Amino acid sequence: MAMVGRRGELQALRAWVDEARAGHGRLVLCTGEAGIGKTRLAQEVAGLALAQGAAVAWGRCVETEGAPAYWPWRQVLRSLDLDADQVLTGDDRFKLFEEVTDEVRRAAGDRGLVIVLDDIHRGDEPSLLVLRHLAGQLTNLPVLILATARDATGLGELSAAERLDLQPLAATEVAEQLTSATTDSGLAATVYEVTGGNPLFVRELARAIADGSWRPNQPPPRSVREIVGTRLDRASDDCRRLVQAAAIVGRDFRLRTVAATLQRPVDDCLPLVDEATKLGFIEDFRFVHALTRDAVEASLSTTERIMLHRAVAAALEDDPEEQLATIASHYAVLAQYGDGTTARRWIVRAAEDAVRRLAYEEGVRLYRQALTTRPLDLRESCEILIALGKAAYLAGDLQSCCAAAVEAAATAQSPEQSAEAALVLEAVPDPAINATAERLCEEALALDIDPGLRARLLALRSHLAFYDGEQSRLDELSAEALTLARTSKDDRALADALRARQEACPGPHGRAERLELATEMLDLAKRTSNPRAEMWGEIWRLDALIESGRLAAAAEELPRLRVAVDRLGGPVAAWHHDRIAACIAQARGLYAEAAMLGRRGFDRMRPVERAPATGAYFALQIALAGHVAVTDEMRQFAQQPFEPPPRFVTLSLLSRAHLLLCTNSPEQAAAAYQRAGPIDTWSLPAFFVLPAYVYATLACCGLGRFDDLAALLNRLQPFRGEHAVGNGVAYLGPAELAIGRAAAALGRLDAAVDDLTTAVALAETAGAAGFVAEAQYHLAWTLFTRDRAGDRDRARPLATEAARLVETLGMSAYRERAAVLVGRLNGNEKHGLSTRELEVAGLVAEGMTNRQIAGRLVISERTAQNHVQHILTKLGFTTRSQIAAWSSRR
Repeated sequence: MAMVGRRGELQALRAWVDEARAGHGRLVLCTGEAGIGKTRLAQEVAGLALAQGAAVAWGRCVETEGAPAYWPWRQVLRSLDLDADQVLTGDDRFKLFEEVTDEVRRAAGDRGLVIVLDDIHRGDEPSLLVLRHLAGQLTNLPVLILATARDATGLGELSAAERLDLQPLAATEVAEQLTSATTDSGLAATVYEVTGGNPLFVRELARAIADGSWRPNQPPPRSVREIVGTRLDRASDDCRRLVQAAAIVGRDFRLRTVAATLQRPVDDCLPLVDEATKLGFIEDFRFVHALTRDAVEASLSTTERIMLHRAVAAALEDDPEEQLATIASHYAVLAQYGDGTTARRWIVRAAEDAVRRLAYEEGVRLYRQALTTRPLDLRESCEILIALGKAAYLAGDLQSCCAAAVEAAATAQSPEQSAEAALVLEAVPDPAINATAERLCEEALALDIDPGLRARLLALRSHLAFYDGEQSRLDELSAEALTLARTSKDDRALADALRARQEACPGPHGRAERLELATEMLDLAKRTSNPRAEMWGEIWRLDALIESGRLAAAAEELPRLRVAVDRLGGPVAAWHHDRIAACIAQARGLYAEAAMLGRRGFDRMRPVERAPATGAYFALQIALAGHVAVTDEMRQFAQQPFEPPPRFVTLSLLSRAHLLLCTNSPEQAAAAYQRAGPIDTWSLPAFFVLPAYVYATLACCGLGRFDDLAALLNRLQPFRGEHAVGNGVAYLGPAELAIGRAAAALGRLDAAVDDLTTAVALAETAGAAGFVAEAQYHLAWTLFTRDRAGDRDRARPLATEAARLVETLGMSAYRERAAVLVGRLNGNEKHGLSTRELEVAGLVAEGMTNRQIAGRLVISERTAQNHVQHILTKLGFTTRSQIAAWSSRR
């Protein structure tokens, strides 16, 4: 039957199919009340796509609970002749999502693909996560996804997709739909008034008119359910029992399951299927509409419904692995009338299967359902709560994870259960959750527990202390955890304890022990074939190599981390590789490669754990800004709000102040630095103390905060000979580079020359080409400024080599200033400043900010900012204080 109405919607969808086939896909969300024609519209679009040569795949979400995880995507993959079990299997959810995306891309090929996801408002959360992941990549795929839903409530960002909100049919369209049922044109107004233009209601009423079950002189039916109920009364007893059993199975059903439920041979059921089809209940072993199934189920008494649920569950138990969730759903209904123990057994099995399939949200839902069954003793309740907490953690639902852990600890019936309840939690950015984890950990440690469990608890307690900045407790806690783990022969405890101990050994003084811990972790990984342990061992080795300035060795070691990451899989592991690879590339002056790797890692990690992803990428952007031109993305990073974890607040402010100076925003930089507070009050992460001091030093040089600069110079002294790098996210050069630049800004030119000379040598040895150029430039400038006998002769080749390196590496931030310095050393003392720029330089010397300069000269603040930047470039300066000194000398 031709579809009535929807001409505008069809026209839009036809255009979107054409665009998708041209390589520009999209997600379209079609919404409307039950029976409004969403599925019918999707069928029409599918037909159009097939006629154009595109592939079409359907996935339907079930109306009742009990479908296996990723059910609509299983149907999509199977309809594309793919092995759904193979695609939707693995140990990492990100890889699973990417695998689905890759298979969809391959299936689309050059012809295009239309995927219809029906009733996604009933979809399980893991299926919606797959849809969100795929939707984010559709613009570059020849794929149109048409998703239907009653409404967009609960769909999150999916509701922002292209929308088609279907409205009821107009009176003329209702009349058109009725032409196949009656020639009485006067009925149209009555039917329109009764149905409100709902196409399903109109269709069912038309069928009732055609078969004589309703006449205009009778009271009109009030709903689709009433019409279906009346028609069910006209079916034979056997047909009625068949459709009732099918309704309990679900909207889509297998005839063999229905036959087994009725304890009849399949062949005997075939004529009954024909009768049900003729009566308009089913079509191709599927109820014609969800409301039809609901109406049939409503015809059952409570006793009949219970008997059928029990019979269906028994029929499905012959193939339990495929049907775990479905069997559990039937027993969950029966649990309301007793037999909660059997129901719980099946529900827990289904939850475990969901978690195994990486459908963590579905696991959470099922574990919660299991907890509602009775009778339930405290020991089993605690076990389910622990499993629930772990599933919630994997799903990223930290509040539910914390609540489950607290309840599990309260119901624990043994010291071991108390320990396992505490171990559900891990350190996270939420201080309240960390406080709860600390309390549960301390309570469990007060009990008499197995050495392996105690070691794991001590490792967790140590990690919480590290995360909260309690560095003073780390040594004791981590040492005890490691000793216990080694003697317990518990490999899992040993892995946890090694990680805890590694956190207790920050900075240069802990580097030797960190290398020993890395070797032990790698031995553990080899013994247990544990890719996660292998990854951490490799990360620790690389961190130590970068921190000691052995960049070439780190680059050679990097492929080993790649192997471990590939074995482990997942966005977190891939991010660890990308952030370290980006850091090494940035340190060696491979800026384009560093930017690409950093962005890739950020995109991978951001959906999983936003705080560490943003922090690492922010640090890389700051390091790149110091050597290459400030990009629009860097400016956005400098301006956008970012709430770091508590222990990173001061570090974030200091690094932001430096980045804001790189973007020529001194007022904002000063505000960020001011918010960090007095130096004596700074709270810095143990692994980032030296980078923090470097950020602060560069900020103070640019802001002219000489008192703080003198204090920072003293704090940098213990780090001589070291390289500034924090946990493999960004390399800031030898400590002597910051020390030398600080000394130069303070006018201690002799000390600056010595330290910058050392910085050049250390950067050369490390293979940090960009920092060689930076150190050479500042050394040449300092010699030029000191201007003693022989200083210019010494500075000239340094500046020339710096300019050559700057050009070779593409260090845009130093290109013009290096060229200016070379020119001045070769006798070109012309400053090249315009009259306006000379005027601005004088105002800078008066201590004015960009805003004040703009007010004095009646120009925009942005124009004033640009003038200052041009002055810095033309004079080869890096700070406003240098402009002030130069202008004063003139």
